Amino acid sequence: MKAATIVGILLIVVGIIGFIAGGVSFTHEKKDVDMGPVQIQHKQTKTLPISPILSAVALVGGIGLVVVGARS
Repeated sequence: MKAATIVGILLIVVGIIGFIAGGVSFTHEKKDVDMGPVQIQHKQTKTLPISPILSAVALVGGIGLVVVGARS
Protein backbone atom coordinates (compact mmCIF):
# COMPACT_ATOMS: atom_id res chain seq x y z
CA MET A 1 0.00 0.00 0.00
CA LYS A 2 1.18 3.47 -0.77
CA ALA A 3 1.45 6.19 1.87
CA ALA A 4 -1.34 8.23 0.25
CA THR A 5 -3.72 5.28 0.51
CA ILE A 6 -2.93 4.70 4.19
CA VAL A 7 -3.37 8.38 5.07
CA GLY A 8 -6.58 8.43 3.05
CA ILE A 9 -7.99 5.45 4.97
CA LEU A 10 -7.10 7.13 8.28
CA LEU A 11 -8.83 10.35 7.20
CA ILE A 12 -11.94 8.40 6.18
CA VAL A 13 -12.04 6.72 9.61
CA VAL A 14 -11.62 10.06 11.41
CA GLY A 15 -14.37 11.60 9.29
CA ILE A 16 -16.80 8.76 10.03
CA ILE A 17 -16.04 8.91 13.76
CA GLY A 18 -16.60 12.66 13.68
CA PHE A 19 -20.03 12.22 12.11
CA ILE A 20 -21.11 9.35 14.35
CA ALA A 21 -19.77 10.39 17.73
CA GLY A 22 -19.41 14.14 17.31
CA GLY A 23 -16.06 14.01 19.04
CA VAL A 24 -13.79 12.03 21.32
CA SER A 25 -14.33 11.83 25.09
CA PHE A 26 -11.76 10.81 27.66
CA THR A 27 -11.71 10.59 31.46
CA HIS A 28 -8.91 11.87 33.66
CA GLU A 29 -8.60 10.94 37.34
CA LYS A 30 -7.28 13.80 39.45
CA LYS A 31 -6.05 13.71 43.07
CA ASP A 32 -7.31 16.61 45.17
CA VAL A 33 -5.89 15.65 48.58
CA ASP A 34 -3.15 13.15 49.43
CA MET A 35 -2.52 13.05 53.19
CA GLY A 36 -1.02 9.65 53.96
CA PRO A 37 -3.81 7.06 54.02
CA VAL A 38 -6.47 9.68 53.20
CA GLN A 39 -6.86 10.42 49.51
CA ILE A 40 -9.58 12.40 47.82
CA GLN A 41 -9.93 11.98 44.07
CA HIS A 42 -12.39 12.89 41.39
CA LYS A 43 -12.87 11.92 37.76
CA GLN A 44 -13.00 14.62 35.15
CA THR A 45 -14.43 13.93 31.70
CA LYS A 46 -13.31 16.07 28.79
CA THR A 47 -14.65 16.04 25.26
CA LEU A 48 -12.70 17.01 22.17
CA PRO A 49 -15.44 18.02 19.71
CA ILE A 50 -15.05 17.43 15.99
CA SER A 51 -17.16 19.78 13.89
CA PRO A 52 -19.27 18.35 11.06
CA ILE A 53 -17.45 20.59 8.56
CA LEU A 54 -14.08 19.18 9.61
CA SER A 55 -15.52 15.65 9.41
CA ALA A 56 -16.75 16.28 5.88
CA VAL A 57 -13.39 17.72 4.80
CA ALA A 58 -11.55 14.72 6.28
CA LEU A 59 -13.92 12.29 4.59
CA VAL A 60 -13.68 13.93 1.15
CA GLY A 61 -9.90 14.33 1.45
CA GLY A 62 -9.53 10.70 2.50
CA ILE A 63 -11.58 9.49 -0.45
CA GLY A 64 -9.48 11.64 -2.76
CA LEU A 65 -6.22 10.26 -1.36
CA VAL A 66 -7.43 6.67 -1.69
CA VAL A 67 -8.38 7.29 -5.34
CA VAL A 68 -5.02 8.97 -6.09
CA GLY A 69 -3.14 6.19 -4.30
CA ALA A 70 -5.01 3.51 -6.28
CA ARG A 71 -4.33 5.16 -9.64
CA SER A 72 -0.59 5.58 -9.25
